[in-house]
Amino acid sequence: MSAHEVDLVVIGTGPGGEALANAAASAGLDVVVVEKHLVGGECPYYGCIPTKMMVRGSDAVAEVRRVPQVAGEATITPAWSVVARRISEEATAGWDDTIGVERLEKVGATVHHGVGRLAGTGRVVVETPAGETLELTARRGVLVNPGTRPAVPPVEGLADTPYWTNRDAVRLTELPGSVAIVGGGPIGCELAQVFARFGVRVTVIQHGSRLLAADEPEASALVEKVFAEEGIRVLTDVELVRAAYADGAFVLTLDTGEQLTADKVMVAAGRVPNLDDLGLETVGLDPAARTLEVDEWLRAGEKLWAIGDVTGHGAFTHVAMYQQAIALRDILGQGGAPAQYHAVPHATFTDPEVGGVGMTEQAARDAGLRVRTGSTDLAASSRGFTYGPGGHGLIKVVEDADRGVLVGATAVGPAGGEILGFLAVAVHAEVPVPTLRSMIYAYPTFHRAIEAALADLS
Repeated sequence: MSAHEVDLVVIGTGPGGEALANAAASAGLDVVVVEKHLVGGECPYYGCIPTKMMVRGSDAVAEVRRVPQVAGEATITPAWSVVARRISEEATAGWDDTIGVERLEKVGATVHHGVGRLAGTGRVVVETPAGETLELTARRGVLVNPGTRPAVPPVEGLADTPYWTNRDAVRLTELPGSVAIVGGGPIGCELAQVFARFGVRVTVIQHGSRLLAADEPEASALVEKVFAEEGIRVLTDVELVRAAYADGAFVLTLDTGEQLTADKVMVAAGRVPNLDDLGLETVGLDPAARTLEVDEWLRAGEKLWAIGDVTGHGAFTHVAMYQQAIALRDILGQGGAPAQYHAVPHATFTDPEVGGVGMTEQAARDAGLRVRTGSTDLAASSRGFTYGPGGHGLIKVVEDADRGVLVGATAVGPAGGEILGFLAVAVHAEVPVPTLRSMIYAYPTFHRAIEAALADLS
């Protein structure tokens, strides 16, 4: 075992960990980075970036199919090979992180591929693929950004089948005839629509009462309606109780007694935090915990910071990037504003897109607020009317009536995630509702519908 003393050790390089390591090294710290898989993490290789290339392809297919209703005649022959090539060549470089490693090394960081584990306060032990063991002592401390992995429900027989997760889906070079997707959250919904638009017969199995359960029910209902129109079968309030695979086909048994057959099964049933093999017990923390408790400076303990999905403030790249900037300032002793999470935005890139920020109506009521809500049909707006097919959506705002500010909002529609930007500012800055009502909203835009939703507050 070789021992080294450094300033900072970063375990896990999702976008937040990579950015912090880069900035800390650029600031002159002696930084060692430990990454089990690929520098950059889930987002650029298996999540945000490749899946949005998939969505872009499926949206282009859908738009061509809408041409006869708005502009003339057009036909398209979808080719998954084009999407697969873009993901491999443009997004992931064949799932090679050489560029990411070089980016860190260029600013002076040392990168080790291997397993990093805490071994006491400010100490890390690294096991490399070559069998080498390194012991690191960090003068400033350790930042952990371990991320999550796909959760696999304890369904009888499932573990013995060749099921997919999102990691398998983004590496596909050809598509099956049919797929059953277990889970109706953002990943399941985005990929269900992608596959369906490329000709795959898709069934979504959701144990809860609706898709996108973290969003407003009105958003879920609209997405389910669109899925039905596009031939996607959605089963809600059902449980998968048994899975079997033989002769190239899956047989899935539901708690209703129905049996489904599919060429492939994709599991999109949530995520598991990578905390169980991090050595948390050596610093007095629970390795079986679902999240790491952190303070407003992302401190999880003495000489220990944590960022990203495992902090429990939203499994989003933008949350990790927000947190890393705060943790970095604390590591460097620079101070500044602490973390706040009252206006965390998110977007699901179905068609229509579903964007949300802050609290849902139910969350606000559960928090004991006196709530007023307002909503409007995006398709009834001038822009929605002229847009034609695909112009459906809604805006919903949630007000704390006692303070007269928005505490949450939802934007569903074409570019719903972009419309959300306006609403995120309103929630984050706690702009008084009378001020929002007094603004001039450009006509005819989708975001002008926000004015109608504010007028509907009741």
